[in-house]
Amino acid sequence: MADLLLVAGVSLAVAVVVMTLTAIAAVRAGRVSVVDVAWGLALVGVAVACAVIAGDWRSWLLVALVGVWGVRLSSHIFTRSRGHGEDPRYEAILGGALPDVGVGVAVRRVFLVQGAAVWLVSLPLQAAAVSDTPWTWAVWVGVAVWAVGVLFETVGDAQLNAYKRDPDRGPVMDRGLWSWTRHPNYFGDSCVWWGVWLVGGVASGWLPGLVSLLSPVAMTVWLVWITGARLLERTMMQRPGYREYAARTSMFVPLPPRR
Repeated sequence: MADLLLVAGVSLAVAVVVMTLTAIAAVRAGRVSVVDVAWGLALVGVAVACAVIAGDWRSWLLVALVGVWGVRLSSHIFTRSRGHGEDPRYEAILGGALPDVGVGVAVRRVFLVQGAAVWLVSLPLQAAAVSDTPWTWAVWVGVAVWAVGVLFETVGDAQLNAYKRDPDRGPVMDRGLWSWTRHPNYFGDSCVWWGVWLVGGVASGWLPGLVSLLSPVAMTVWLVWITGARLLERTMMQRPGYREYAARTSMFVPLPPRR
């Protein structure tokens, strides 16, 4: 139990430190969307902390899985958002721009929530740090699911970048993976954490797997309904042609386009 409390406490401390530094950076930048860059890095930090405490092969494997995902995601978001203003999703959450609503509102509505989410999503990492590996098969199934998620994220982002560079592009991106799901990057994100749950939670046994199930469920809910697809689509639906695109394309889970 002491090991469990240690791992949980250190994981929480990492989340608090990262979000505190991110809040300071947000004040300097004048926008809270910098938290999207910190999100992946915070989980990488928790993975490293858990692996240092545990010192076993599975925790270090999770460092590699979360590290590839987190560094790629953070670098992509940083490159994409550089030179841009506040994300409309966060203006909706805050009820205005950061300089107008104040730091206190941003801390309550964004940074505390994101810090708690980092700790919750990291439950499989914590489970792996305090448990043996009775179900090794779940590790390799989880790696496969993780790989599907990274593939969707990477290919989806590459296709979107190619679309933005195309001078003859249409009003809506509906090519490649984007013809099967309106949010391949969010779907890939979800798959990554279902894979991490299999590696860290399920491979630890039925009880750690059951408790840490909150992690991929929370991540999926977050991506679909909280700050992800649903919130983004409030803005996207105002674009010409997007409603028609939405009528024929699955929102989240990839499905063949409807006629």
